Amino acid sequence: MSLIVGLTGSIASGKSTVANMMKEMSIPIVDADNIARDVVSIGEPAYLKIVDTFGNEILQKDKTIDRAKLGSIIFQDETKRKQLNEIVHPAVRSEMKRKQQMYVEKGEPLIVLDIPLLFESKLTHFVEKILVVYVDEQTQLDRLMKRNGFTKEEALARINAQMPLKEKAEKADEVIDNNGSLDETKQQLMKILDKWGVQSSTSR
Repeated sequence: MSLIVGLTGSIASGKSTVANMMKEMSIPIVDADNIARDVVSIGEPAYLKIVDTFGNEILQKDKTIDRAKLGSIIFQDETKRKQLNEIVHPAVRSEMKRKQQMYVEKGEPLIVLDIPLLFESKLTHFVEKILVVYVDEQTQLDRLMKRNGFTKEEALARINAQMPLKEKAEKADEVIDNNGSLDETKQQLMKILDKWGVQSSTSR
């Protein structure tokens, strides 16, 4: 039996850092963000629907979707954000399920679904355990401003578009506190995998 774990956090919480640690242990990761990019590639059904809905002005010269331009539209308009989600989410879910099944058939003991908006998208029923990567609010804000070059207002707008990290941590089966060093984060991850009985089979 495969254990299906949902890995989530919030923007700049360090979820990708934990996902990379898992990859180094040969744990299969189904990455929702990567799939979301794939399903909006030129010519894909979701791509055609997005262009139809938002117009050609969201395209770059090479006809790919300008993610920054589309992002700036949807961050300021709840209705448009919902429109985009209704196009992209079903396509992403379908592909995630396909990849998960592929790993189940291979007999992988642990399969991780890396879903940034696990709670917001109401996808908790996809997984058996939820692992949240947590940082405090100030650390999250500082990291996001530094990483993306955002002003405080721009960073807060993106943070506030998601469920508060504290709330996510309360709903999780396990929480990794990522306020400290990388070593501390990894030690927490190893303890959780051990608790779930999957460490010995994944540290190969």
